[in-house]
Amino acid sequence: MSRLKPRERDAIVQALRAGVVPKLGLRHIQVGRAREIEELVKDMDRIADGGSAIRFIIGEYGSGKTFFMNLIRLVALEKGLVVMFADLAPDRRIHATGGQARGLYAEMARNLATRTKPDGGALPSVVERFVSQAQHDAEAQEKSTDDIIRQRLAHFEELTGGFDFAQVIRRYWEGHETGDEELKSAAIRWLRGEFATKTDARKALGVRSIVNDASVYDHLKLMSAFVCEAGYKGLLVGLDEMVNLYKLTSSQARNANYEQILRILNDVLQGSAENLGFLMGGTPEFLMNTRRGLYSYEALQSRLAENTFARDGLVDLSGPVIRLASLTPEDLFVLLANIRAVMQGDEAILPDNALEAFMAHCSDRIGEAYFRTPRNTVTAFVNLLAVLEQNPGVEWSDLIEELDVAEDSGDDMSDVDESVGAVPESDELASFRL
Repeated sequence: MSRLKPRERDAIVQALRAGVVPKLGLRHIQVGRAREIEELVKDMDRIADGGSAIRFIIGEYGSGKTFFMNLIRLVALEKGLVVMFADLAPDRRIHATGGQARGLYAEMARNLATRTKPDGGALPSVVERFVSQAQHDAEAQEKSTDDIIRQRLAHFEELTGGFDFAQVIRRYWEGHETGDEELKSAAIRWLRGEFATKTDARKALGVRSIVNDASVYDHLKLMSAFVCEAGYKGLLVGLDEMVNLYKLTSSQARNANYEQILRILNDVLQGSAENLGFLMGGTPEFLMNTRRGLYSYEALQSRLAENTFARDGLVDLSGPVIRLASLTPEDLFVLLANIRAVMQGDEAILPDNALEAFMAHCSDRIGEAYFRTPRNTVTAFVNLLAVLEQNPGVEWSDLIEELDVAEDSGDDMSDVDESVGAVPESDELASFRL
């Protein structure tokens, strides 16, 4: 294992105490999931080779979906892919008519990351890398940079929205060449989906279209093609909290989103998408509920149905659905040991029998949920270590007996009324219930 950096340690500890997934240093605490990770690594290789992939990461709240998706995100960055990750929310979803889909794209674009800029905000550097390569090629071939850019983006005109996309990149080059920072900024805003009206885009850049609710998937395909032109291996799109679609009370709104998912799924399964991958994280309800989940859309149910031979301990990880199995008690012990190593270093003061006592206490309090949905367990353990670190005279055995661990009930679904009928499309945003 590589050396733990102070920045990584701080990020891990702060995130785990807050009950969220750290974006740095995941390799220092990762346990289990070896076969699932192996399958997803194959997907990253397939995307880098010009193919495509889509996976639905399904697990209960607190079971490690977000952690797993972030781990695969880091794998993708190491493989030379560009990643765009975002959580769905009331104002961000895959299909909409009131700007919510464009809002999702804008969030993904702001979070766009590369290996050298893993924390997001990498879109300007990707565009700059493309322009710099075009300049280099132009000098080598004794041509103008504008001619090289036109040549390399010529095939974009065959793609939906590609003509204006290529025009925006050329406008960025124009701003780069003339020192017009306002023009460069406008081009980046357009690429991020931040223009709300076509009039503003035409005034700033001379293009007639913008990223809108209806064109989000088309722009993801354009972005995938562009990052490859900029020298990267492909694009991985990650969408978490997909249960927000399940929560929509409008059946019309849900079906419109599920139809968009079906479009993406068909493109990937039929080989129509190139250098493009999708990870979608959700709960079992989001997948299997036949009234509101993906299984309520017949075409999706048939494509996402489980392999009937994968039962009685047999698994099939080759399909689009990856179900995250519960961590075993042995996995959880290793996880706690890893967290101890992160917080206390090589000279850990908490012995192994303390970990066993802590797990036994959690088991007594909340049963098997302490390793099925370990988020609260991990948070309590981090808090325990923090107190021991700051109070050298305290005995760990005394603290464990006083520890109160609650079962992680996850997102409250009690307000989701299965009997609610459809609401008008114009009321979609109001139909979210949190």
